[in-house]
Amino acid sequence: MLTLSPTAKDRVLALRSQKGRPDLNLRILITAGGCSGFDCQFSLDNTAQADDVVMPQGDDVSVVTDPASLSLIEGSLVEYKTDLMGSAFVLKNPNAKATCGCGTSFAV
Repeated sequence: MLTLSPTAKDRVLALRSQKGRPDLNLRILITAGGCSGFDCQFSLDNTAQADDVVMPQGDDVSVVTDPASLSLIEGSLVEYKTDLMGSAFVLKNPNAKATCGCGTSFAV
């Protein structure tokens, strides 16, 4: 499964509040590409497909992903980072053999 850090949970809750959409959850999609081989995309979503894996994170927040993506990021921690480059969700993936400085690309 995946875990959201407290900061990431807080950010999802804040985005829900800003949008007036308490039904939104964090979706993670892994696609081929990026600097290191796989690209991690984050979005807010209120629909789960029949084959999606839904991982409750407390505070009525869930992480949603497809089984293929989950196989690449199993055991990961999702954090929300703010620095001089901006702010974004970041995946700490224990399965990654290499990562890119952008924080969204990895290789397994």
